[in-house]
Amino acid sequence: MDAENVKEAVPFFRIADMKTSLAFYVDGLGFTIDKRWDDRGVLRWVSLKLGGASLTLQQFRPKGQDAWVPDGKVGEGVSIFFRCEDAIAIWRDAVAKGLDASTPEVGNGMWVTGLDDPDGYRLEFESATDAPEDSVFEED
Repeated sequence: MDAENVKEAVPFFRIADMKTSLAFYVDGLGFTIDKRWDDRGVLRWVSLKLGGASLTLQQFRPKGQDAWVPDGKVGEGVSIFFRCEDAIAIWRDAVAKGLDASTPEVGNGMWVTGLDDPDGYRLEFESATDAPEDSVFEED
């Protein structure tokens, strides 16, 4: 396989409710809608961007052809890590918008903060640091 041929991996999340997910990703975390698909007047699919990262959300029809109804939180057990310049800034912004982001801690030489989206997908934001391993961030 020609490794130069592969350009990007884009997570594709099946979601239960587009309105709830967009409130979380766009209003809460600051993602922007890059592309969208409206199916018979209902927004079913979006491509989102935040800096250099992308992800895709799709809400399936609850009945009829291509129907899908989750049996719970579909994202449980799935984690996506976003490498960024300043994970602490992401944490501050998320908390200021009322999101339940974890207090940043150092793991593997990175500040890491995380939160769960409405469907249970775990989002982790990390940035390099020289702070000691297992340090917990404290505001001055």
